[in-house]
Parts: sequence; structure tokens; C-alpha cells
Amino acid sequence: MGKKEKEKKEKPLDKMTAKELRELGLSIGGITGVHGMNKAELIAAIKQERGIVDEAGGKKSFDVRQIKVKIKEVRVKRLEAVEAGKMKLADAFRRKISNLKKKTRRAA
Repeated sequence: MGKKEKEKKEKPLDKMTAKELRELGLSIGGITGVHGMNKAELIAAIKQERGIVDEAGGKKSFDVRQIKVKIKEVRVKRLEAVEAGKMKLADAFRRKISNLKKKTRRAA
């Protein structure tokens, strides 16, 4: 009776840690800047390199960095509105900032 050797199956990318994804990205070789990427960016780069196509889901995925850039832009507009004395407009920008912050929490 011999031992049956099991094929070593790779974990799904979503279940891997960022460290495991970095090691995988380095072993693939076609990905540059692996150490500067976060988990979501690593998964996207690995899928792109392997030719895996994501199925379009019902939800849109938001990048936290893009949302934070948008928040900074809206803050500048809000400060300009406050300096001009347009309080209703400033209040609208404040609500927009609040909603964007909520999106960053959901995206993280």
C-alpha cells in the first residue's frame, strides 16, 4: 500500500494574505512594483497577468485612494464657498464629503 500523493491546490486569490500574494506576484515575474501594492491591487495584477477575467458583478468596486482624492477636491470647493459666504453651498459640500467618507469605509 503506497501513499497517494495529493495535488497541491492553490488557495483562491481572495483567501490569500497580502504576503502570499506578493510572493506569488514575484514568482510570476510579469508584475512590477509588487511591494508597493495593497491586496486589491495585487489580486487585480495577478488576474490580469494570468488572463483571468472578472465577471461583472452588481456592485461597483471603489478604490479608496480615488475617493480620498475626490474628498480633497470637494474640501477645497467647500472652503471657497465658506469664504464667499455661500453657506447653503458649503453645507451641500459638507454632506458630499460625509457621503464620500462613508464610501471609503465600505470600500475598505
